[in-house]
Amino acid sequence: MATLHDLLAEHTDLSEPAALHLQRLVAEWQLLADLSFADYVLAVRGTDGQLVYVAQVRPNTASTLFQHDEVGHRVQHPASPQGANPLVAEAYASGRIERDAEPARFGDLLVHRIAVPVTFDGRVIAALGRAGSAGDALPPSPLESAYRDAAAALCRMVVDGLFPLDEVNSLGLSTPRAGDGFIRLGADGRVVYASPNALSAVHRMGWTADLGSARLSDVIAELLTDPFDSVDVGAMLEAAAGVDGRGTLPDSDLPLRMELDARRSSVLIRAVPLRAGAAADGAVVLIRDVTEVKRRDLALLSKDATIREIHHRVKNNLQSVSALLRLQARRSENPETIVALNEAVQRVSSIALVHEMLSGSVDEEVDLDVVVDRLLPSLVDVWSPGGAAGNVQVRRGSRLGVLPADLAMPLVQVLTEVLQNSIEHAFVGMTAPALLVVDGERDLRGLTVRVSDNGVGLPADFDLTASDRLGLQIVRTLVGGDLGGEIDMRPGPDGVGTVVSIAIPLH
Repeated sequence: MATLHDLLAEHTDLSEPAALHLQRLVAEWQLLADLSFADYVLAVRGTDGQLVYVAQVRPNTASTLFQHDEVGHRVQHPASPQGANPLVAEAYASGRIERDAEPARFGDLLVHRIAVPVTFDGRVIAALGRAGSAGDALPPSPLESAYRDAAAALCRMVVDGLFPLDEVNSLGLSTPRAGDGFIRLGADGRVVYASPNALSAVHRMGWTADLGSARLSDVIAELLTDPFDSVDVGAMLEAAAGVDGRGTLPDSDLPLRMELDARRSSVLIRAVPLRAGAAADGAVVLIRDVTEVKRRDLALLSKDATIREIHHRVKNNLQSVSALLRLQARRSENPETIVALNEAVQRVSSIALVHEMLSGSVDEEVDLDVVVDRLLPSLVDVWSPGGAAGNVQVRRGSRLGVLPADLAMPLVQVLTEVLQNSIEHAFVGMTAPALLVVDGERDLRGLTVRVSDNGVGLPADFDLTASDRLGLQIVRTLVGGDLGGEIDMRPGPDGVGTVVSIAIPLH
């Protein structure tokens, strides 16, 4: 099944920041669906000008109205009457929340529909279509009223481009659901409403009284075993609620979710700030008892530490192999042998560098910019030619970003071969300053890395596909096989130097 990233790449020309905003929204919108008791679909305008659904979520708090998957269908798809929502196009065009004047009828069901424009960087990039049952004539319960009030506030924030927040979650903590425990705070940080499950969670922490209109930060802080956590959670809850009255969102570096140990249990708390224009509107606090889950996480952490230790040991072993090859090169008197051993040293060292990065990673991902910044100086030290052009200036241009380990490993090997080849051959006989630049372009579909130099250029009869050099054979094999991409080598602008382009797909 296609991911949201794949669908956005297929149907739109959205920038990477805009696409990330939509991905954060989809990561958070289960909360919207649960608080609204409604289904949501996300529509974007395709490159053909038509609106198409690229994501869908169903509520855990009510029955779904969309029995079929709407993802991939056009908004006005005739075979999908439930997904056909003209309000989506209206909201996309107007930039305002649009509502049905009267409930719409789907078969035997009466449905309330609204559409919410999704704003990013001052412009509408998508629209949410919401559909919930309108058939219940009974007065809403206090819980339902509190849920719907919070959902309405979050929808207004979506229009203002304030939700979802790009919040810090360096510990990778999960998000409690509304059903786990829901607390509505006012702008003064006091409890306006607490669901029965939230009360139960607080009672298991050791609180014996009703929450009433208590200041939640004081209640939680009193129950915690760590005084530093008491200070941190108080700052988090008050900043989220907007106790200072300024109406601004909390600083981007302030965590809005914490795992806390109380006297009797462990809980996960997540605060969601609510803002109405320039005014603070309190916050939603979600709370879940994770006492048992935490015990299981400790076992997973032990396994994760084992994997990182394996990467560390592989890195150490590869560095030992590299040192032995370097020692052998120093003892050799045959120039060709020395060159071959030095090339092997760089190949092994580049693989060791990736394992070193993975040994400190919790998600098996590698930051290419860090790798390139560390790789370039070592290659220049080994392969920089002598003479006036001996000091090769190297720099990295645009950011290359983060890649999963299965793509980073072969790409780093390719870059090692290309950079090594450029440093060794591009500047021979030159007297002008030598310059080598690594940059690239990245979008939702792929990454293109360019290695440019101002050297002597390619030989007149050069043919990449026919070259019998080991380094270029390795490059062709890795790019075409492991990366599924393409490589191109051609003269630089105005015929000066060489530009090597490596294009790989990312989805």
